[in-house]
Formats: sequence, structure tokens, C-alpha cells
Amino acid sequence: MNPIEFQKKWLANTRKERTAAQEHFLDLCALVNHPTPTDLDPTGEFFTFEKGASKLRGSQGWADVWYRGRFALEYKGLGKDLKAAYDQLAQYREDLENPPLLIVSDLNRIELHTNFTGTVKHIYEVSLSTIADPESLRVLTAAFFDPESLKPTQTVRAVTEAASRHFGALASGLRSRGADPREAAHFLMQLLFCLFAEDIGILPNRVFSKLLDFVAKYPARFEHHVRELLNAMATGGEFNMEIVPHVNGGLFSRVQVFELTAAEIAILAESARMDWSSIEPAIFGTLFERSLDPAKRAQLGAHYTGRGDIERVVDPVVMTPLRRKWDVVRASMDALRQQAEQALTAQSRRTVQAKLATTQSAFLQKLAAVKVLDPACGSGNFLYVALERLLALEKEVIKHGAEAGLSTRMPGVGPGQLLGMEIDPLARELAQVAIWIGYLQWMIGNGFGWKEPVLEPLETIRLQDALITETPSNVIPPGGASRPEESLAAATQPRFTETPWPKADYIIGNPPFLGGNKVRQELGDEYIETLFQVYNTRVPGFADLCCYFFEKARAQIEATDANRAGLLATNSIRGGASREVLKRIKRSGDIYMAWSDEPWILDGAAVRISIVGFDDGAESVKMLNGFPVLDINADLTGDTDVTDAHNLHENHGIGFFGTTMKGPFDIDNEVAQSMLNQPPNPNGRLNTDIVKRFANGFDIVRRPQNRWIIDFGVDMPLEQAALYEKPFEYVETNVRPLRIGHRESVQANKWWLLARHSPEMRNAIEPLERYIDTARVAKYRLFMWMGADVLPDGQIILFAREDDYFFGVLHSRVHEMWSLRMGTSLEDRPRYKVTTCFETFPLPWPPGSEPVDDPRVVAIGEAAVRLDDLRRNWLDPEGATGTELKKRTLT
Repeated sequence: MNPIEFQKKWLANTRKERTAAQEHFLDLCALVNHPTPTDLDPTGEFFTFEKGASKLRGSQGWADVWYRGRFALEYKGLGKDLKAAYDQLAQYREDLENPPLLIVSDLNRIELHTNFTGTVKHIYEVSLSTIADPESLRVLTAAFFDPESLKPTQTVRAVTEAASRHFGALASGLRSRGADPREAAHFLMQLLFCLFAEDIGILPNRVFSKLLDFVAKYPARFEHHVRELLNAMATGGEFNMEIVPHVNGGLFSRVQVFELTAAEIAILAESARMDWSSIEPAIFGTLFERSLDPAKRAQLGAHYTGRGDIERVVDPVVMTPLRRKWDVVRASMDALRQQAEQALTAQSRRTVQAKLATTQSAFLQKLAAVKVLDPACGSGNFLYVALERLLALEKEVIKHGAEAGLSTRMPGVGPGQLLGMEIDPLARELAQVAIWIGYLQWMIGNGFGWKEPVLEPLETIRLQDALITETPSNVIPPGGASRPEESLAAATQPRFTETPWPKADYIIGNPPFLGGNKVRQELGDEYIETLFQVYNTRVPGFADLCCYFFEKARAQIEATDANRAGLLATNSIRGGASREVLKRIKRSGDIYMAWSDEPWILDGAAVRISIVGFDDGAESVKMLNGFPVLDINADLTGDTDVTDAHNLHENHGIGFFGTTMKGPFDIDNEVAQSMLNQPPNPNGRLNTDIVKRFANGFDIVRRPQNRWIIDFGVDMPLEQAALYEKPFEYVETNVRPLRIGHRESVQANKWWLLARHSPEMRNAIEPLERYIDTARVAKYRLFMWMGADVLPDGQIILFAREDDYFFGVLHSRVHEMWSLRMGTSLEDRPRYKVTTCFETFPLPWPPGSEPVDDPRVVAIGEAAVRLDDLRRNWLDPEGATGTELKKRTLT
């Protein structure tokens, strides 16, 4: 059959779907020269008419045509709603093995909906009037022979990133004109939802795109027309002779339209040509947020989390226990279904069916009551993925009931089950919008549609600090204090208390990562001091900020206000002060899932993370890095537990941190030599007293930098320091302005002294000719000899020993393994800590009591000398040029 014959025959058709559908499909086979179902597959195993499938809105469904791995096709009568036909296919596409194409037709029109995972959905349209066109014939032929060729080239991620870039440009323009950031963000989210609502079918007949096409020609009319549309969406109504549904839900409760430039309107019009129905809610909020203010969330340590990492939390924490419960319920339903099939009377069959319906209904009610909390939800990506997973399980339960002949219902799982806490208003609003977009995508994509109002307020996402809450000061009972002690209690009430978290079944998320000095830099001294005070006995002072969220989640589980938790952290949570929170988790419950040290890429920088799941100890299955283990230790290992290794008093007083400058006390060789070559000061003092050789971590992991430092010692008074004229003048000019006004009085009031001058370290190395040092943070653990006249920086760990034997022990494989296990890391570089890596390390003999004549001591010392000689000869061979030395260092 040629296209003209096909067109002529079916233009004349007036028969209904039931009598004409199969003949229409047979003609399509003839049109593209493809065998019919009977010719190609007589048994109907992979290509057939009337393929049975379970419907969610009825006991049994039938796809009019099914071709495994290619398409499913549903016919409707002439002029009927093809959307209803598509919804029907969408409801049981899983039973049809998720074919790449879902095709619907009313005999005159054919719509081919792509169903490829991870790509933007596309609809190919073919009508009788266009069926002879080469493009129409190409599409129909591809559906039968090569559906992969119809796969959209644009991925969901690419569309999502492009969408966030477009809105970032609009936000930039509004910011540059002084628009209030919160109101501007709210307006942009309204525009965003308009684009989404149009492409998913909530706004009719491209009403928003037509508006943009018009105002692109007449930019001065933008504000007026957009305000009219947004107001119509707030309550439902009419716009441009189209019926606009009631949306609201808080997003349109207030309307403030900002004027856009002609260029910005063009960007918006270009955005409207994208497929907004395919944006990825799990990442869109984060990308949009960063595009609005790229530095904002990074400053607070909140990072972009890929969907894969989100699923590694959501699936084991939330879905594993729910699916276990579903396995039990499903087995019970299957047993009841078998009883119903074997029942001898209609009455007994109805009784069993009622039990079956009750069993299913009870589980569905439990699913709809599940609460999931993200206490630092950002733009809601963890919460949306949890919602998507819950909806998928609910659909599976409904479908299983439909197969057993039960009546069906609309999904009961919804956004109201998601609880969140967020300190940033923009992020909170983004979370609300992203969650609703994702929910509507799922409902419409699975054939359930939408109802009015389209959105509902999502007050379960709170605008609140998740860690500390300010309490009202001087709280007086109504009518005044009746007793003096009430006034005293109000006056002494703490200003800040721990924030109460809402009860939830599961706690998930990616709390902010901030450690060390960054915490104070980003959150301020007052906040940190308050945090330390409120959590004084529960979280160590130098723990990463994310540890407070771990401790709060642990406490929720201990108080039975939550069942399980799964949180992300930097991998430093495995050691040092941060590990204490994991020890507390082990004491009150247990860790059942962990990924101990995973790579993470953030804006091109390598970051290392840990993922930790924990509960009250009820979970018996434990998974570490994807493999089953008997137990997971507090350092996120699965073998021998060394986290409770005690500090050995014999090892104290040997390892030290170097000094900390807090100002440019260090100088290069040229400046140092100019000071050292000065004649004695008028008082007779020499600059050699206080201008000293200096080393930091780079002098160990790279070549020596030949740096010097001006060091007035531990407690030299200002009057004496001023007697060293040139060095003092340098410090007064370069250091003093930076130190005055610093929060620590020792830095402000004694600006000429190093901030941390380490008197114990100085006393320990003073009688030595040399000492051993290593960089605190380095990819490889190297130890080197340093002359006792060199003052070390705080990025150096030094050991007050000068014997070769001790040098060899530190270089031993067993000490290296111990230090890697007991230390922490910065990104992908191990961090050495005196307290955990050395003071817990059991030496062959107590320090100072080694038998110097013991052959083993002698052998270790000789091996250490040989190692040091080989390394020095390699790095600094006689006669080598500077270029050669640099190359050797880099390799």
C-alpha cells in the first residue's frame, strides 16, 4: 500500500474504533513494508494484538498492539481525546516492558510519544493530511524497524542545566537593577512554573508561549500581561480567551511582576521553546539556586549532590525497610488471592476478597503516612527522590491489587509527607516548587493527571535553623510574674536552645560541610560559640559542622522520634574529633550502611565524602562500600576496630605541631640576608637572635624554599622586640595592621609575637641537633630530618628525636598503615594527627628505653640511614642543575 492509497482509504472511513483499529494497523504494516503480527509472530509472544496488561484504574487492561522493544499502541475513536489514550498506556507501560515508544491514534491522527530513560520526551505527530510527507514516512518506518533512531538527542540533564542558566541570566539582570533578591526569586519561580505548567498540559493551548511571543514584539506590555496571567492562576479564571486552572498553593498568593528588558524577554521566549516537562526535579533546584547566586550556598558548605549519591541514601534508608514490609504484605495478598480463586461459593469468595482489599488498604495507608525529614533540605533534591520512590512503590501495590481484581484508587502518597528545614528563604521556596514539579511530573507521566488547586501549601518545609533556636528573653507569664522566682527564671533563661526537630520515620540529607577555621569565617564567632555551648557535652568543639546534624539525628532515633537516618559528610568524619559523633551513634544504636571514602567532584575540585546510615541497632544487615560485613566501626571500616585505641602516656611529649603565624612573619632569603648582614643594633643585639630559618609543609613535599621567619620568641616584651630595628620595623609595617582588632587578644595585644608560639615544642627541640618532621596533610607520608635551628610552621608535625632508629620506625610500613587508619584526610590527601596517629601507636619499646645495642634497633637505624641517603642522592645529586632538581621533585 502506498501513502496515497492509505490516505484515500482512511479519509473515507466512518467506522468506530472497535471495528476499524486492527485493519488500520494492518494497513500501517503494509505502508512501511513490515510483516503483520500474525505473519511475524503467530504465537503472539513479542508482536501481537490485544496484549494483556494490568491497569491501575481497572482489573485488566489491553494494549491494542504490542511489539516488544519497539512500541505499544492504543486506538481511540475518531476525534476522541488522545491524552486519555496516552494516560491509559502510561498506567501499565511497566507490564508492557517499557517500550521505547508509546503510540496513540484516533485513525486520523497518530502521536508517537518517546519513552526513553534520561532523555527529553518528544512527540512525533502524523496525520492523514501529512502521511505522504517524507518525514512522516520516516517516523512511521522507524517505529517498526528502528525506534532507537527516534530517540531524542537532548538529555534531561542538559535541558535542566540550560534552564538554570537561562534563569541565572534573568536573575543577574534583576539583581543589577536593584530588585529585592527574595521577591525577584519568587517572581522567577512563578515564571518557571508557567513554563512547566504549559508543557505538561496544565496551562492550555500554549497560552504562556503566545504571551511571550507577543511581548517580545512589544516589551512595554510585558508587566501588564504577565500580571494578568499570574492573577488568573492564583484563583483560576480566564486569560486571553483561555480557561486557566486554579494553581495557587502559596506560589501565586502574592504577585509582584518585575519589568524585563527586551533582551531578557528574548531569553524567556527562548526558554519557552525548551521542553520544561522534562526538567529533573532532583537536581533542578540546586542548579537554579546556584545560578541565582553561585557563591551563596558554597559559602555555607552546601554542595551539589548528584542523583546517584542521593539514591545511595534514599534506597537503603527509606525504601529497604518499606520494601521488606511490602514483601510480607504481598505474600499475604497472594495467599488470599489463591484462596479466592479456590473458593467454592460466591459468598466465601467475596469474604476473602474483602480481606484482600483490607490487607492492601492497610499497607497503602501506612505508605501515605510515612514521614521523611531533611533537616538541611536546600532546594529539596533528597526529598523529591524520596517522594518519587514512595510513589513508585505505591503504584506497585495498587497494580498488584488490580491484578487480583481489586478496585483501584488515586495515589495517596504526596508532598505533605516531606518535612524539611532550611535557613535560606530562597532555598526553601525552591524546595517547595521543585517538589511540586516532580510530583506533578510523576502523576501526569503515570496517567493519573492533576486536580485543582494544582498546588497546595507545603508548610512542612520550615524556614528555620536546624541546630539552634533563639528563645524569647525575659519571658513573663500573662498578667505578670506572680512570684519572684518566675522573674528570676525568665531572666536566667538561656538565650539559645537546641532546635526541636519534627518526628519523622526517616531522616536523610546532605548537611553543610564546614570544618576548622571555615566554620567561624562563614558563620561568625557568636554563632559558633553558641553552638559550642548548646552542644557542649555532645559534639567536640573542632568537629565538622555536619557532625551536629548527625548528633541530632542520633538523638531523634534514641528518643524514638525517628527510625533510621542516612546523611552525607566529608570523609573526615571517620577520624579525629568528628569521629566522636559516630562513636556516640555506635553506643546508642548502630551503623548499618556506609560508603567510607567516595570521590566527589564540586566545580572541578576533588572532594571526598562518606555516606552513613544508622539506626537504633535493629538492622541486622550491614553493608560497607557495597559489600556485606559483620560490623561497621566508627571509622567506617569493617575489620578490626581500632577506634577505641588509647593514647599511650609513654608517647607524650615527643610529637608536636609547629608554630602558627597569623600574619606575614615569614620572609624570603633576600630580605632575610639584608637583615642578617646589618651591623649590631645600637643596643648591641644581633638580628641573628630573631631572624631564623623557617620551614612549612612545602619544604617537605617539594624542594626547600629557603624561607626565613622573624621570631621574637615566646614572650619577648614590646620594648625589647623594638630593639631589633629592621626586623621590628618590618613586622610593625606588615603584620600589625592585620592583627589589630582581631578577636583573640593574644593576636591583637601582642601583634609582634607569633599567634601560636609553641613553647613546649621549642623546649623539646632546643637540646637537639636535628629533629624529624612530616607534613600534616600530604598525599604521601614522608618523614625528613630538619636542623634544630629551623622553626617549623603549624602545617608540620615534628618529633623531638634525633636517632636513626626512631626515624626508621616512623618510616615503617606498620606505622604508615596505622597513621592512615587513625588519621583523617583533606580531600584526597591523608592528614596526620599527633594524638591519634602517633600517641596511640604502640612502639616496640617505650620511648627512651630502647636497647641501643639490640641487633634489631641497629638494623632499623642502618636501614633508615640508607633510606635517607638514597632519597637525598636522588633529590639532590652532585652537579645537578636547578631545572633537573625541579623535575626530580615534581616526579
